[in-house]
Amino acid sequence: MRARPALAALAVLPALLLTGCGGGEPAATGSATCPNGKIRFGVEPYEDPAKLKPAYETLAAALQKSLNCPVELKIVEDYSAEVLAMRNGQLEMAQFGPLGYVFASTKADARPVASFADAKGALTTYTAGIWVPANSPITSIKDLKGRSLALSSPGSTSGDALPRYALKTQGLAESDVKIDYAGGHPEALLALANGKVDAAEINSQQLATAKAEGSFDAAKYRQVWTSDPIPNDPITVHGQLDPALRSAIASALLKLGPSDVAKVGAFLDVNPPGPLVAVTKDTYKPLFDLATALGLTEKDV
Repeated sequence: MRARPALAALAVLPALLLTGCGGGEPAATGSATCPNGKIRFGVEPYEDPAKLKPAYETLAAALQKSLNCPVELKIVEDYSAEVLAMRNGQLEMAQFGPLGYVFASTKADARPVASFADAKGALTTYTAGIWVPANSPITSIKDLKGRSLALSSPGSTSGDALPRYALKTQGLAESDVKIDYAGGHPEALLALANGKVDAAEINSQQLATAKAEGSFDAAKYRQVWTSDPIPNDPITVHGQLDPALRSAIASALLKLGPSDVAKVGAFLDVNPPGPLVAVTKDTYKPLFDLATALGLTEKDV
């Protein structure tokens, strides 16, 4: 079954969850680096929004101090809502999943400026994976034929596109596998742990989080497939912003210290973190290639 992800976990939110961050006197309203008296920063809820909120508040507060302009955090409903918000001029900056960025770049003129690095200053990556119980007869992608597979949500890089591409490269049609969209990475892991499916996608970031929380004993499961490394999420700015503002945001992001990004980095398996590093569209070329190979459009994100 290929159901759209349930958004019950977001029912407590309106269309957007807004969080103002304190710290410092704001720049003059309408100035080049503080348009309309604030900068709006969008984040897609790749983890429980209640957990993401305090982590991104720390990052946003540090960014606000550096820019001398209030930074308004917006945890949006999903990928498509984030792209739409940026396209409609409701976000000056946003963090996208790598595949979400591919379409945000063309549909919303999102331009990547920074991503997450390790303590040595190297851009971090993560991997998609498919896991099964340790005693499962499934030992490869081909063995998934006729079996149930929990994926995260439509449009996810590691939780949807890459596992489906793996099926394709191994000669399986999607109809050969009972695909169930669980609604998120944590939910896909839970579906496997609770015996609801034969296999599930668990990316390396979710695996690290679950291990740290003690909610997943990897010794009871086996990984039967892993992807090539995926560059971590880009933080982007809207291409239609005043060049002075784009430059100011990029500079402020790259000046943040490890402690400013550590809480967010923990969700992205960046431990220990370093300062953010500069990225460009070319950094994410493998994701553009993936979208082409699967024939994906923005409707798939």
